[in-house]
Amino acid sequence: MSGFHGELVHPLRAVVDELELPLVLPFSTSFGTEGARRVLLLTLEDADGVRGFSECVAGRDPYYSYESVPIVLEVLERYLLPALAALGNEVTPHRFLQAADRIRGHPMAKAWVEMALWDLSARRSKLPLQKLLAHGRPVRERVEVGVSVGLVSSPRELVRQLEGYTGQGYRRLKLKVEPGRDRDFVRAARESFPEAPLWIDANQAYTAKDLDALAKLCRDSALSVVEQPFGEDELILHASLARELEGTPALVCLDESVTSMGRLELALQEGAVGCLNVKPGRVGGLSRSLELHDRAEGARVPVWCGGMLETGIGRAHNLHLASLPGFRLPADLSASDRYWKEDLVEPPFRLGPASTLPVPTGPGIGVEPEEERLSKVRVAQRVFSLDQRL
Repeated sequence: MSGFHGELVHPLRAVVDELELPLVLPFSTSFGTEGARRVLLLTLEDADGVRGFSECVAGRDPYYSYESVPIVLEVLERYLLPALAALGNEVTPHRFLQAADRIRGHPMAKAWVEMALWDLSARRSKLPLQKLLAHGRPVRERVEVGVSVGLVSSPRELVRQLEGYTGQGYRRLKLKVEPGRDRDFVRAARESFPEAPLWIDANQAYTAKDLDALAKLCRDSALSVVEQPFGEDELILHASLARELEGTPALVCLDESVTSMGRLELALQEGAVGCLNVKPGRVGGLSRSLELHDRAEGARVPVWCGGMLETGIGRAHNLHLASLPGFRLPADLSASDRYWKEDLVEPPFRLGPASTLPVPTGPGIGVEPEEERLSKVRVAQRVFSLDQRL
């Protein structure tokens, strides 16, 4: 399946919109707190006026990743758009990534371009993106999703927020944790929601000295998933935790640790991955995500799709990917109103039956940004020609 590389397209123009969007609630993790997102949108347009859209997941500052907004913009303008233009009319997402491989690192910047190419390719084919990604395999019309709650001030506040989300229909609950803000918070959540699938996500906040306490927390609270508790290079520690949790329902999930197929192979070899969080905007795009999906599926490791506070553009890309068969656990792709008072797309994504979101059915990702809404939050816009004849 991952041998399919997308249809040929020929983008002639690139438009970068830099936006500032306030979140409904500040979102805190062990990396820090965000009250607003500096959102980067990319539009690729061909000679027929067909446009493909994508969203970059890089943060304003280099806390989650070295790829921050200023760095991504620099890499895009100086390296990636020239590499795209040099391909002429022989462009596919895969060929772009091959050309971009000589640029070391910067998977978020590369994903930004690659995902817009996938959308453009699907729109030109007049097919929903999921059909191109699945390449003949069955896909789902709706994707089961859960809700993720950031670090909060007290267990009481956590329960208050969770009550609101379960009242809206969310089933799977994920809590951000860190040392000192874990045991009492998880216990309060479990006591208030005894039947809910309960996950925790540490974003690398723990070290080897925390392993026993973390294993006890997972056992005592009947957790389903413990995500990225240790540093991204600490595969041995993750494998040790997985052994401690054998015979329990808890799966050790890797996120930041898996940056390539080689890293996934090493994690599988070490027994460090019970399930895998694939974020296309983080791992280098949809093509790379398909490779990870296929390898994990072959190893019988369940995959799920994580979010990175995207608007409806990024959420649409993620939903199309998450409709593939290997994505067997609920995605972190909550409805638009979980994060935004007004999303960039119309209609916004709304939570549906059985804690699901619909996969858009139109060509490409099935949604596009509303210009009137962009104009309200636009900080800057840059337009680039990709036609080498000009």
